[in-house]
Amino acid sequence: MGKFLTVMTHLHTLAGPSVMLLYPLYASVVAIESTSKLDDEQWLAYWILYSFLTLMEMVLQPMLQWIPIWYDLKLAMVAWLVLPQFRGAAFIYEKFVREKLISKYGARYFRDKSSPPPAAAAKVSLKPNEDRID
Repeated sequence: MGKFLTVMTHLHTLAGPSVMLLYPLYASVVAIESTSKLDDEQWLAYWILYSFLTLMEMVLQPMLQWIPIWYDLKLAMVAWLVLPQFRGAAFIYEKFVREKLISKYGARYFRDKSSPPPAAAAKVSLKPNEDRID
């Protein structure tokens, strides 16, 4: 029984960095290289939420150390954010973060980013060997 608990402890220790960092890093690189915008939104939202969670965890550390299952709760929450079946990060961003930003700054900051503004379109349309005149 002692060896089983030792193995489980090591697996538990490896699960955190794997779920919270390794897989999201890999998926972020894949998202950058893909043409889909959906995966970009998922992973940008994940990194925003993970950064916020990490900052809050640092601030609330004196209280969190008294909650013995905090690490397990955090691992479960981050797994929900990460797993593509749930798309939790995109859901949280769309339902809460984006709503707050729109109510504070207005919808004009969130217009469709797939088409560049007219001034940027003129710069993009230049051929690679043409010189720009500013």
